[in-house]
Amino acid sequence: MMGLEQILVIAMFASFMGLLLLGFPVAWSLAGIGLIFAVVGHVLVNHFDAELWFTWSGTIGVLDARIYGIVANELMVALPLFIFMGIMLDRSGIAERLMHSLVRVLGPLRGGYAITVVIVGVLLAASTGIVGASVVLLGLLSLGPMLQANYNKSLAVGTACSVGTLGILVPPSIMLVLMADRLGTPAASVGKLFMGALIPGMLLGVLYVLYILVAAWLNKDFAPAPKDRQPLDMRALLDVLLAVVPPLGLILAVLGSIFFGIATTTEASAVGAAGAVLMAWFSRRLNLAVIKDALYQTSRTTAFIFGIFIGATVFAAVLRGLGGDDVVRAALTSLPFGQTGVLLTVLFITFLLGFFLDWVEITLIVLPLVAPVLFAMGVDPLWFAILFALCLQTSFLTPPVGFALFYIKGVCPPGITTRHIYLGVLPFIALQLLGLALVFHFEALATWLPNEVYGGP
Repeated sequence: MMGLEQILVIAMFASFMGLLLLGFPVAWSLAGIGLIFAVVGHVLVNHFDAELWFTWSGTIGVLDARIYGIVANELMVALPLFIFMGIMLDRSGIAERLMHSLVRVLGPLRGGYAITVVIVGVLLAASTGIVGASVVLLGLLSLGPMLQANYNKSLAVGTACSVGTLGILVPPSIMLVLMADRLGTPAASVGKLFMGALIPGMLLGVLYVLYILVAAWLNKDFAPAPKDRQPLDMRALLDVLLAVVPPLGLILAVLGSIFFGIATTTEASAVGAAGAVLMAWFSRRLNLAVIKDALYQTSRTTAFIFGIFIGATVFAAVLRGLGGDDVVRAALTSLPFGQTGVLLTVLFITFLLGFFLDWVEITLIVLPLVAPVLFAMGVDPLWFAILFALCLQTSFLTPPVGFALFYIKGVCPPGITTRHIYLGVLPFIALQLLGLALVFHFEALATWLPNEVYGGP
């Protein structure tokens, strides 16, 4: 029989999910549910002598200090700077130049257009990290040419949609910054998470390319080579080189300064923002309107994330006050599995939550609850963080609230339906789960590079 603590914890989560399904904003839902259940806990303890450890002063009374700790955290300064970097790069025209130059080289191959989208998407992911911008940009640049080349509609839209989501995993990633802050352990610092996600992120890109090549080879009409092939010359190769150098330079400047200890994550994000402005200037795309729009979009996105931050802080404080930590710990440790089984259960639940929740809510609410339990069971924090990040990436593609599906739908040309989108992303969701399974089975894929750079077992 469930005790009062279990009932209240389940009721909190159920109420939150109910408000989300009714369309209420996430930040207000989190904060509102937290305050309502704080009142419930206060009334139960003070008027009904309920056996709860809940105290008003220990939960609501410390919210001001907790919220101030969030906004005063120097690491959080990196968030708006990385967001600004991504938006400014989106306006610089780098992706268009990359796409046009790589198509000259890879276009004559079967699946060449789709492979070009993967390569451009990986470079965008490593230099922007903004999923919405990447998905929309890749869709605008690639869907028309792929459909004109008689590509399968589902392959075309699935490639553009799925590759755009790599930006949330491949460093520099704002998701990894938030995860490092929530985990709060030196074993999973921002630098180590950036290094740990590098190989899995590249692995997903390789899996995407292999899938396209195999699918095009098995069915010649799936991704046919264009009939009017242009001869490859040195000019085309030089264009590719000139198009690739700027984003690679920015990636090296940002990640290299972190990895080699030249700059902190916050300082490196400032380097990236300044580099993005310079690249937009060199591309002759920099003007007052572009700067104004980039600042507005940065402020809007940052406010959205911090709004959820504050709401999640209220929710988490009340949840802990009602014994949520103990309920989750008891639920996980009572499972009839060992360490591996509990870890797989957490990842499976995270995957299911991704169908209904955004990665921000899962990172801010679920991660702090399950991570201490797994760490106490001996799970490597760095390895778990990368597995969790890989699992969260699928949330962008899983209906009904996969945001990448909505982004790509908004730029799809006539003739591509929602059914084409869903069928197109299914193989890529399977590839993401395959990548997750590989990192789960071969732990070194996530831990070898950080341990080589920062030292470790």
